[in-house]
Order: sequence, then C-alpha cells, then structure tokens
Amino acid sequence: MAVIKIDTSHVIGKIKPMNAVGQPPVGGLGKNISGNFHYLTEIGVPYSRLHDVGGVFGGGKFVDIPNIFRDFDADVDDPASYDFTFTDALLKALVENGIEPYYRLGVTIENNAEIKSYTISPPRDFEKWAKICEHIVAHYNEGWADGYHFGITYWEIWAEPDDGGRVSQLWNGTPEEYYILYDITSKRLKARFPNIKVGGYASISVSAGYKEIDKNRPDYEMQMHYIKFFHGFWKYIKEHNCPIDFYSWHCYADTAATCMQADYICKTVAEYGYGDIEIHLNEWNPFHTERGTAHHSAEAAAMMLAMQSRPAISLAAMYDAGRLQGSYCAFFDPFTSKPTLHAYYSFAAFNFLRKLENEVENTCDTNGIYVSAAVKNGKGALMISNISGMEQELKLEGVNLDGARWYVIDSKRLLSWSPEVKTIGNNMVILIEFNA
Repeated sequence: MAVIKIDTSHVIGKIKPMNAVGQPPVGGLGKNISGNFHYLTEIGVPYSRLHDVGGVFGGGKFVDIPNIFRDFDADVDDPASYDFTFTDALLKALVENGIEPYYRLGVTIENNAEIKSYTISPPRDFEKWAKICEHIVAHYNEGWADGYHFGITYWEIWAEPDDGGRVSQLWNGTPEEYYILYDITSKRLKARFPNIKVGGYASISVSAGYKEIDKNRPDYEMQMHYIKFFHGFWKYIKEHNCPIDFYSWHCYADTAATCMQADYICKTVAEYGYGDIEIHLNEWNPFHTERGTAHHSAEAAAMMLAMQSRPAISLAAMYDAGRLQGSYCAFFDPFTSKPTLHAYYSFAAFNFLRKLENEVENTCDTNGIYVSAAVKNGKGALMISNISGMEQELKLEGVNLDGARWYVIDSKRLLSWSPEVKTIGNNMVILIEFNA
C-alpha cells in the first residue's frame, strides 16, 4: 500500500517551472511558423529553450550565432551585419503565445561532425564573439537594431562543450578554451545587462561523479572527460570570479538515476561556493524511444515531480516539443502534428499544480511513486506518478476528497475523468482536484 500524506496548511515553496521544453513545434515558414505553439500555451509551458531549433545547422536561419552574424569578419557594431529575420519571427511568436524564450548562445549539434564540422570550433576571436552575443541580447531586450523589449531572462553560453571526450559534435576546442569563452562572455553580458541571468554550460553528463564507472567500459575515458570538465569549470570560474546565475546539465537516464545526478550536482556546486545559484535540467527525456506510451508519460510525470522536490533545482526543460524530431519528439504525432502522445498530458497535469502556485507538504512511503500537491484560494491539486513496477493500493491522508475530481493517464486514457481510484497501476498518472 502506498500511503500519501498531505498537509494543506503547510506551504513549503512554489511550484517551479519543471514543465519547460526545448525546441518549440516550429511549423512551416511565414504565417505557419507558429501554428502549433498554441498547444504549448494550452498546457502552460513557461519556457522554450532554443537549441537545435529548425533542424540541421538551425535550419540555416534560426537562433545560432552563425545564422545571425553570418560573416565573422563583418563590423560587430553595425546592425547591417546581423540577420535577425527568422529568429525574430520565432521569438515574437513564442512571446505572443505566453512562452518565454530561453536563449542558447551558440550552435546546433553537428551529428556528422566525424566527417566534417563547420560551426563547432571555438570562435576565432572570443572578445568579438562576446560582443555579438551582447548585441543579440540588446536586440531582444533593449530594442537595438529595430528589435524588441522581450525581457528574456535566461542566456546560456554554448551547449555541451564537454562533448569533446569523443568525436565532438558540439565543441572542437579544449576545456580551457571553453572556460575562457565563458569568462569573457559572462562578464561582458552581466556588465551590460545586470538583470539577465547568465549561465551554462549545458553539460552532456556528470554520471562519473556520483557512481563508480567500470574501467573496462568502452566509454570509460569519455565519462572521465565529462567529470574532469565539470570540476575544471567550477575551479576556473571561482579563480576568475566569473558571474554565473545558473548551471545547466542534461540527462536522458530514468528518473531514479537522474535524481542521483541532480543530488550530486547540487552538493558539488554548493561545495564550490555556488549553493545559491539555480540548477537547470534543461535536456531530459527518459525512455524517449517509448514515446506515446503510458510508461513514457509516467516517467515524464515522475521526473517533473522528482525535480520539484529538490530545492536547488529551479527549472527543467524536456527535449523536446518539436514536431518532426524523431523519437525525441515527446508530444506530437509526426504525421498529424497533433498532441496525441501521452507525455503531453503529463505536462497538462503538472500545469494544474503550476496554476495553484503554492506547494504544500507531501510525502509518500513507497519507492517509485512520486507526488506533489499545491493549493491556492481554497482549491487544491494532487499529482501522483507510479513507476514502481507494480500496482499499488492508495491511501491518501490529510486531504478532504469529498467532491474531488479524478483524472487518469494510462495506456487507454489521456488525462481522462475517472471515478475515485482505489489503486494506482504501474505506469499510471493520477491528478486529483479537491477543495483545500
């Protein structure tokens, strides 16, 4: 039996934006670019991280530095050196749909870099690259070059520069070169825009830190590279007094393993003296090849609930909400472009908590069952995900369920109304609305 206890009188914090996404569902060009964005609005997606947007090389048009500043030898201060056209359309559409852009300053992954790479080498001039970034921020937050005043909060400097432990797909430079690029860029951006939040480095992995890696594993050297990069980054920015508002990392493991990574990261970052910064899990998608299944949606729900329970984790963004991105597309049927996949409805369920804002004390005595509860103005919601591997009887304490409404996501239902549920099946998600 799973015993879940709720204390609606004890608010323990805010429901955080664990339901952010990467890659918005960019459609056709022109008027159709944002035709599917309303699906994200309808489930309350707060942020869309702009990485790998538009396909290979950012579709040649979107977000990436080489797509905006096409000739690196051009005058960095001349608005004519910048091509904001398609990125303007994308960001304007996101903002109009109530979704804040989360801007990655860098380049899209080059999946065939072992043949030849084009954009993933360190910039020829780090100072100039930082100035380009400064002008991009100014365009979107201060109106520079016929721009906007979007007030974009998060600006991430590159992504997965620790990728160099293998045939690199995102960074052909050394760890030290990235540290210097971060140093120069973060200081320039924070000096000019003190109210934005600057961070990085969108780590590809830190799994070698929290568990022993078998030396006979074929990826042993790669795993060691990741963890050396991680510690080297914190040592460098501490020695050079680099500004950092958030640290971001990626994990495609299951919920339990991701929790271990999260705990290790939070502990280590605090030990380096940065316990007050935000920690972002801004790429995750466990069992992504199972998209459209109850298991995938239950893991997605469990991940959001698990990260919500960790005080240092401030934001999580699933990779991704694109329409035609193969097995990583978590929401949309690639043939119809409709949000018929189960994980979409786990995000819809989490939005019930987000709208209530105030997380209240909640506990569960059964491993593999994840919960969170929220209240506001006499209304409450409880969300439960079972990935324990077995059906469990439910016992709910501390909450009045008279008149409550129950909703279920499982192999047959997509956040569908249900009579009161006495047991929660494996890979089932339950949402309960109640009077607090």
